[in-house]
Amino acid sequence: MEQVEARPHQFSRIVCIVLDGVGVGEAPDADRYGDRGSDSLGNTSRAVGGLHLHNLGALGLGNIISIEGVPPQAGSRGYFGKMTPRSPGKDSTSGHWELMCCLLEAPFPTYRHGFPPDLVARFESAIGRSVIGNSRASGTEIIQTLGASHLKTGSPILYTSQDSVFQLAAHEDVIPPKDLYRMCETARALLTHPHNVARVIARPFLGAPGGFYRTPRRKDFSLPPPGDTVLDLLKQGGRDVIGIGKIDDLFGHRGLTKTVSTANNREGMDATLDVVKSGAGDFVFTNLVDFDMMWGHRNDPRAYALGLEEFDSFLAELLEGLEAKDLLIITSDHGCDPTTASTDHSREFVPLVAYFRGAAGGSLGIRGSFADAGKTVAVNFDLGTGLPGSDFLSALR
Repeated sequence: MEQVEARPHQFSRIVCIVLDGVGVGEAPDADRYGDRGSDSLGNTSRAVGGLHLHNLGALGLGNIISIEGVPPQAGSRGYFGKMTPRSPGKDSTSGHWELMCCLLEAPFPTYRHGFPPDLVARFESAIGRSVIGNSRASGTEIIQTLGASHLKTGSPILYTSQDSVFQLAAHEDVIPPKDLYRMCETARALLTHPHNVARVIARPFLGAPGGFYRTPRRKDFSLPPPGDTVLDLLKQGGRDVIGIGKIDDLFGHRGLTKTVSTANNREGMDATLDVVKSGAGDFVFTNLVDFDMMWGHRNDPRAYALGLEEFDSFLAELLEGLEAKDLLIITSDHGCDPTTASTDHSREFVPLVAYFRGAAGGSLGIRGSFADAGKTVAVNFDLGTGLPGSDFLSALR
């Protein structure tokens, strides 16, 4: 009798969690970005003398790369692999867009020596204030250097990084966050080609000279994707698409039917668990930003490790709350290795862990693009086959 190949598993809901800045080793082109040797997860495990990630380990995380304290599992409960970045750059915007099948052909512009004077002058005229700074700098350092001057003058602090960002920092008692957000909206409107930076970021801070600190009221103003993403297609198809964390900002407020704003990882995990337990959503897309914003950029491997272990503890609750036809995908958007001299993102592979109840487990290999995640979502929900990437739905049995 002729054998008929089993149809791929089809899921009624997919939950995708992005551990922002958790890479798993240098990408093949890491040299071009100055990131040879970066390995956010592996290097962190070795820097702290081992990680305790029982749940992630059981799903196969230790099978992807060498992680001290997380040995490979011969019979993992989940599917595991890693995905290769294809879009140029190593920022959250291009990483998330690629995850949802929107690949860039050219990198976003960056500014080694600050923004051009004519652009800054137009921005100052538009907001009615002068700015200070206008340099490439660490966000935590520049507020210590220029914070006192900002308090005296009321001038917002403008700075950038190795990534394509226009960042505006202000003390909340001098420029309230809502006013800082309006300034960022003004900048977003001004930053057109060739200065179409990926993100304008509001960076509120508090404190006094010598002890300034950034608050959780950061807000991103991203370019809208140049074409339809999987989120757009899902929404157009009548699907319930829930974004948790900074997903809404990264996609230019497109493609979502509901947004849950969060200030940190804990709030993002709680919101995700609430949504999962409620049975809501066809696609739930969560960003957990603290690995990047709080620990990676600050070169704090100990806090980064504790954050991973906190997520691992949360994962036990999440797995328990998944319904019978739910698929969970855990991945990232780029690296942000807290153990290297750099305080910026790193060009790395990202982890791919997938799980559903009754999963046989196994390897998904080295994927050619982050878009494989979005393509899997698209194929599952019958959104067509014209998108970039190769789905792994048929491997989930």
